[in-house]
Amino acid sequence: MGVDDIGLWCDIGSADWGQRPALFLDRDGVMIADSGYLGRAEGLRMIDGVAPAIGRCNTLGIPVVVVTNQSGIARSYYNWDGFRAVQVALATALAAAGAHLDAVLACAYHADGSGPLRIDGHPWRKPNPGMILAAGRGMNLNLSRSWIVGDRADDLAAGAAACLAGGTLVTPDDGERQQALRLASAQFIVETAADAADALALLIDSRRLTQL
Repeated sequence: MGVDDIGLWCDIGSADWGQRPALFLDRDGVMIADSGYLGRAEGLRMIDGVAPAIGRCNTLGIPVVVVTNQSGIARSYYNWDGFRAVQVALATALAAAGAHLDAVLACAYHADGSGPLRIDGHPWRKPNPGMILAAGRGMNLNLSRSWIVGDRADDLAAGAAACLAGGTLVTPDDGERQQALRLASAQFIVETAADAADALALLIDSRRLTQL
């Protein structure tokens, strides 16, 4: 577990997934409540139903990968130690439900950051596909059969740019919903769901990640 460079976090282990499709998840607002620049473990609140749904993916052999923008680091609201503490708390909460993550990638770079973290449009920052592509290479995933679940149109835009099969948006925000729906094409399916637990249940029950 660690940081590839000052602005990137890449924890993908050494597993070779043999071209299996993966489930990509945004973190804040999808897995955990978005409290705004979370950098303290005590602030973590799991969204209901997500941990058991991830556990179902684990049981089915579907790799689960978190891809998260973390501009709070660039803005000096917290640092990588704070990010690590939240990830440890998240892993503990998932383990209590018999679930785990197979990889976590994060990008701290942002145009409003300070010092060397002040970079606009870094390839890893969503809506760019860098985190997804890096996971695909490092884990030997079949991205063309993979799926992303996020609460922002930028999450799905990153999935479309990485040539994933599709994405599910979980947000009540109509503006984000309209932006996400405009990403739909013959090559990229766009769906919506009430929350991440519902999104994962639909993906699993439809066998979209096992028989695409």
